[in-house]
Amino acid sequence: MIPRSDLAPLIDHTVLGSATTPADAQRCLSEAADNGMNACIPPGYLPLAESFPDTPVASVVGFPHGQHAPKIKREEATLAWQHGADELDVVLNVGRLKAGEEDAVRVELSEVVAAVPTPVKVIIEAPLLTDDELDSACECAVAADAAMVKTATGFADGGATVADVEQMAEHLPVKASGGIESYNDAVAMIEAGAERIGASSGVEILAGAPADD
Repeated sequence: MIPRSDLAPLIDHTVLGSATTPADAQRCLSEAADNGMNACIPPGYLPLAESFPDTPVASVVGFPHGQHAPKIKREEATLAWQHGADELDVVLNVGRLKAGEEDAVRVELSEVVAAVPTPVKVIIEAPLLTDDELDSACECAVAADAAMVKTATGFADGGATVADVEQMAEHLPVKASGGIESYNDAVAMIEAGAERIGASSGVEILAGAPADD
């Protein structure tokens, strides 16, 4: 059992849908602040986070498909950091990985990590990868000096699984994201080795957590 006060700081309360409005981002930030969670919002709405100085805020780079030009990813990361992002989640280029271009993937990620002084998590889109590709993606993240690996964007088929989290945790700390909707889902991922949970259902997850003693 993980009490609410211990679980809340592990949750990145997230709103990243294609129809996300400024009001949606504002609500995400407010809910995160009220419940002791982190927030994860689109880069275009980062200025809204200025009203929540005590709430850690993450944003995304190359989202959701990871196939931006490397220069654009670097510039996007730099702008997001300049606009107040405390952490960045960058999407790995799955197409290049599947094409066997690990060197290009590694160089791109390394340049994004080097471009900012803030922790970078690599979203590897695990549901689209074989076990060997999953290991290769994690190895690229390690070589790039990333802080964490993240299971999925939530925009591809499938989400976080216990098996993927266990495998990824052999390489780097893991942020489990994609389809995590309840307290039990979150606990299963943490027990598998996840150190962070990304979910749009952060409030609902905490509602199912046991109260502090």
